[in-house]
Amino acid sequence: MDKVWEGKWITTPDFHGLPPINLFHKEKESNNIRVHKKELKNYHMLIRKTFFIKEEIDINDTYIDISADDYYKLKINGHNVGEGPAPSYFFHYYYNRYNIEKYLKKGKNIISVHVYYQGLVNRVWNSGDYRQGMIAEIYLNKKLFLKTDKSWKYKISNAYESEETIGYETQYLENINFNKVDKNWQNINYYDSTWNNVFEKISDDHKLYLQPTSVLDFYYKKPKKIKKITDGHYFIDFGQNIVGYFEMEIKGYKGEVVEIRHGEELNKDQNTRVRYKMRSNCKYQEYITLSGQKDKLKFYDYKVFRYVEVISHQKNSKSIKPDTFKVLIRHYKFNDDNTTFVSSDELLNKVWEICKNSVKYGVQDGFLDCPGREKGQYLGDTVITGLAHYYLTGDLKLYKKAIHDFALSSYISSGLMAVAPGGLMQEIADYSLQWPFILLKYYKLSGDIDFLKEMYPIAEKLLEYFIQFQREDGLLENVNKKWNLVDWPKSMRDNYDVSLKKYSNNGCHNVINAYFLGMIKNINKIRDILDLEYEDIYPKVKESFIDKFYDKNKKLFVDSENSEHSSLHSNIIPLFYEFIPEDSEESILKLIKNKGLNCGVYMSYYLLKGLSKINEYSLIYKLITNKSKNSWSNMIKEGATTCFEVWSKDQKQNTSLLHPWASAPIIIIIEDLLGIEISSINNKSNIVINTHIYDNIEKINFKMKNNFSDIKIKKNGKKIYKNIEYI
Repeated sequence: MDKVWEGKWITTPDFHGLPPINLFHKEKESNNIRVHKKELKNYHMLIRKTFFIKEEIDINDTYIDISADDYYKLKINGHNVGEGPAPSYFFHYYYNRYNIEKYLKKGKNIISVHVYYQGLVNRVWNSGDYRQGMIAEIYLNKKLFLKTDKSWKYKISNAYESEETIGYETQYLENINFNKVDKNWQNINYYDSTWNNVFEKISDDHKLYLQPTSVLDFYYKKPKKIKKITDGHYFIDFGQNIVGYFEMEIKGYKGEVVEIRHGEELNKDQNTRVRYKMRSNCKYQEYITLSGQKDKLKFYDYKVFRYVEVISHQKNSKSIKPDTFKVLIRHYKFNDDNTTFVSSDELLNKVWEICKNSVKYGVQDGFLDCPGREKGQYLGDTVITGLAHYYLTGDLKLYKKAIHDFALSSYISSGLMAVAPGGLMQEIADYSLQWPFILLKYYKLSGDIDFLKEMYPIAEKLLEYFIQFQREDGLLENVNKKWNLVDWPKSMRDNYDVSLKKYSNNGCHNVINAYFLGMIKNINKIRDILDLEYEDIYPKVKESFIDKFYDKNKKLFVDSENSEHSSLHSNIIPLFYEFIPEDSEESILKLIKNKGLNCGVYMSYYLLKGLSKINEYSLIYKLITNKSKNSWSNMIKEGATTCFEVWSKDQKQNTSLLHPWASAPIIIIIEDLLGIEISSINNKSNIVINTHIYDNIEKINFKMKNNFSDIKIKKNGKKIYKNIEYI
């Protein structure tokens, strides 16, 4: 912990004294989890505390430290202050700090907090373990002024009546009954004498650390289009896929029911009917019950959507006020002007834009898989989304936090979890093997040698974990404690000739060993940076890999030692990690030209990046802008404003239409086509520009701000950089 807390964790009698449920276990291992009480799920706790500030007290340099499990929304004197914390494990749990001078006043003040405990075990929060409650401290002039204790008051809200969940039990639907809403509970003069005093937790096992990342941005946007269907029935279009909360004000009959539908797209052949039964396994259909007074609709949990449909179930209703329709957008801090790219190729510009939007809206307190169905941070997604996010924002804090999140999952398994932090115990071998890659990438961009030293033991244990699956020749065999993913969905594996059933003995196959070899290579680089002595197993494993998987006649890699099939995946991973035989380059290039993007959108990063290793920049450009079904162009053709989970809506049964893992073109355009290489090593900031895109495009205008320099590349303008190094 980074401070000693005098404030107490406060909770309700329902949770007081309940021993925590241990949710942690390796995925394959069974865990006898105690049954969670149904009545303690979807639990909304309202907390109030009034306090006085005397006239003579100086309120400069005033801040609040606050955390809650699972989540809080904080107001002071009716002003929105913030919400959080970012999901985290109880043994390394985050709290937030806010400067609150502007919210306070001399005399009576009110702090109000809406704390939510979900009670589900999923990828979102570490919930379902009975760790519920809140802790806070207010400091005036750096001196503790107010802390959570048993004098704070609470009430449980029963206004959220639905028991239905959506996604992978990701969130509860919110059927809000406004007859049960305490409308003025956040007002300073609200009569709370009927509220109960909280319970102080006698002991609590949360270990609290200041959240190292920025709190989220929230801002309002009005609809792009509103259409009245009939009295009491409206269709709303916000113009693009977004993440946030639909809001409105409404005054109708007491007991009147209004249906709210959200969706990413419209029903086929119905241009004003929202497809609320979404492809992504989310059914965004909720019902609110009116109080007869003015009701303000504010959902607690966020959704991903573009369209909203509002339908009153009262005949000829006049209660709905379309001029109050708006959306509260949320995402991690993002400045649209930080990184901009415009060229004479309109398709390339559109590809850039949907990728940029995907990162902007899909990145919340972590690099989310899908902000609707999963809401979880996956290690594999972080490889791509994390780097794209840095190039678009210049902010490395979230990237560092993600690396640390997965390092903390070694508490559960030294082989690391696929999603972290989160209560779902999922392990994917392909993802774990790439953790040293993102660690090394972060070090190169930041020069943070202390963090590299701190994380190195995790890398060492990770290597030891996989070594247990090595056979005599050094290759991995039957890595059956995790998924061997190769690519997702299954149809995108280019007929990879290996049975990849979950937990099955998959034998000795190419992709898992290619990642393993790449991991060894990256760990060796880390060791060299840290000047550590080590036994180098890389040459032996590389020799065995080529011996077992390289077909000298075809000059291609095959999928397994028992297969003659050469998939795209079996060749692009060795190309990406640069351990292909010299005579294979032409054959692998021909394979890629023939197959194109015959892989998932996620694996396209490795394919395009692999091509850059052999200087095939024209082919990279052609693949990013190709117009086949497997292309970003096809997403745009199908109406995308953010990237899809797959190339086309019909390629996966539960496709999400906002999936940041498809944002590889952001990285490839910057690193390879524009040729910008950024590094910060030994306290020296380096930018090398070696532009390759100039042969394909007539005009380019690119700007990027980062921590140490503003980068500008122009063609047919004032400047164009080729082979220029900045130090």
